[in-house]
Amino acid sequence: MMSKTAMTRFLDAGDVAALVRGIGPDKALAQLADEVRTDFLRWREFETSARVASHSPVGVIELMPVTDGTQYAFKYVNGHPRNARHGLPTVMAFGVLAEVSTGLPVLLADLTLATALRTAATSALAARAMARPGADTMALIGNGAQAEFQALAFHGMLGIREVRAYDVDAAATARLRRNLAHVPGLAVVPAASVREAVAGADIVSTVTADKARATILTPDMIAPGVHINAVGGDCPGKTELHADVVRHARVAVEYAPQTRIEGEIQQLPGDFPVTELWRILSGDEPGRTAADDITLFDSVGFALEDYAALRWLHACASARDAGRRIELVAAPADSRDLYGWMMGAGPARDATAAVACALRRQGVAAG
Repeated sequence: MMSKTAMTRFLDAGDVAALVRGIGPDKALAQLADEVRTDFLRWREFETSARVASHSPVGVIELMPVTDGTQYAFKYVNGHPRNARHGLPTVMAFGVLAEVSTGLPVLLADLTLATALRTAATSALAARAMARPGADTMALIGNGAQAEFQALAFHGMLGIREVRAYDVDAAATARLRRNLAHVPGLAVVPAASVREAVAGADIVSTVTADKARATILTPDMIAPGVHINAVGGDCPGKTELHADVVRHARVAVEYAPQTRIEGEIQQLPGDFPVTELWRILSGDEPGRTAADDITLFDSVGFALEDYAALRWLHACASARDAGRRIELVAAPADSRDLYGWMMGAGPARDATAAVACALRRQGVAAG
């Protein structure tokens, strides 16, 4: 017999999608941004470290852990720019939230969707603290899977009214326009080039996927006062900005030791000055000092954002009883009798479940 207290809530991809759909994407982004901000303001309570990455010529697989001493979280995530050729997402992820006091995993969830949500929420959170007040136009360079979330977050949290969208694949921009056509007060305007999209924009977001040292933005494209949200450069050897764009900006990062390896600042010396985002959110450091400052959020994604996403998912799912409770780990009623559990109640339960599954496949109701 399994201990009733050792169950884990499981949210598969469909469960997470249904949960976000039921809350509403705009509200979900706002709620998640609040959770991310709350946790960044608790920065000193966390045991932080750079993620562990395994790189290959075609992509990367990473593990991202963090804990505040009460709860522990990690995310497994990949980044494979060529996955579209195989009918797979560029980014896929799942995560675990566990109790530090017992080690029990209380949540196992798909984080592919939540990664897009938390990235957009964090981007908008940083821009709200760094961009010029009254910003209402954004260039969105790269219209892949992250694009809608970025546009919605900046619309809802900063009041962006016009998104000037550009992608090398015109079909991606057309999809973005189609998906957001129903959003009141938001216009998605296709641009013929990066330069056309950027011209006159208050905020520039780069969200490209190629694992390469690309130069999406050059200094001559950037006007004084612009805020740049650089999202696509997120691993060694992958950048989007000309080094001089970075060099002449006030740069904020999530976690400096990780960003110096993976972000746009990998192009610059290791002592190049940056400010961690939590210091700006807490008011310790200013987001900008003058209207004509060029500001840059060099975003690579950090485990604390996934911790916030997992906590948010767990709270929302528990309130709505979403997903299902599973026996993710073996936890016999008598914790010392793992063998007896294996030979007794465990296999019996599994056999019953296997029979019920076979009957369902045959269209027979198991009574």
